[in-house]
Amino acid sequence: MGFADRYYNRVDASRVYRQNTWYRGKSVVFWLIAINVVVFVLDAILLNSFHIGGQINVGPAALVMGPLEYFGYFSASTAVLKLQLWRFITFQFLHASPGHIFFNMLALYFFGPMIESYLGSRRFLAFYLLCGVSGAASYLLLWGAGVLVSASWTPLVGASAGIFGVLVAGARIAPNATVMLLFPPIPMRLKVLAWILVGFGAYMVLTGGHNAGGEAAHLGGAAVGFVLIRNIQWLNFAVTGFASTRTRSRILQAPQQPKRSRHADHRAQDEIDRILMKVKNHGLASLTDKEKKALQRETERQRRVG
Repeated sequence: MGFADRYYNRVDASRVYRQNTWYRGKSVVFWLIAINVVVFVLDAILLNSFHIGGQINVGPAALVMGPLEYFGYFSASTAVLKLQLWRFITFQFLHASPGHIFFNMLALYFFGPMIESYLGSRRFLAFYLLCGVSGAASYLLLWGAGVLVSASWTPLVGASAGIFGVLVAGARIAPNATVMLLFPPIPMRLKVLAWILVGFGAYMVLTGGHNAGGEAAHLGGAAVGFVLIRNIQWLNFAVTGFASTRTRSRILQAPQQPKRSRHADHRAQDEIDRILMKVKNHGLASLTDKEKKALQRETERQRRVG
């Protein structure tokens, strides 16, 4: 029985993984959400209370921005024509409205811990930022090809590209995990949700619909997320990048754990299946400390072999 067939993908997988990362208070997801919220609130305070900011011409009108958004938003004219390359990163931490940041952070909260647990914190951070950068690159590519009809100064902000990468990665490692939609409040398998959102984004880009530029970024993040989650060894630089040559070799060539006997494998898997069925029927709160540790060990083992 493969990983995709086990109960990992039949219970609310996001709850299982949040138990292992988010509530420790040290997860990358926690800090990403915190940074996004602080940046949004601080920018609003600086603009509305101290009148610090800037404005850009958007057609016949002017768009007023707080200072952080003004110096951090992404556009073809700023990031490429003016070589302000930091905008490939900074736009990912900026949002245009309270609703924009609320739904982005809600999605990151639900799906981010699952991918962080699977990849490890450093790989996850690299994964998330690369998906975001790829969203900006996709926007540029489609704009340059004439698929997107917009001006070079059209601003792009938001964490959505990175979050789409996370969503697609989640659909890859836990395709049958059940998620409950907000509108309408119906359950849906994660892989179905991912395909619907990607298909909607492609349709909006091709038809020049509302927020076609943002949807172009979503598609770029989703595409790179799909590729990276299938080739997680490409993210090893995030773990070994600052290590010495000897340490790097030891990390990447660590000896494998001794293989367990077939009987032991079956016994261990039966125990994991029992624990996951208990989670499904009674929730995470019903687990003992020993069962939680066993589930954490199996999660880490699946991440290493995945």
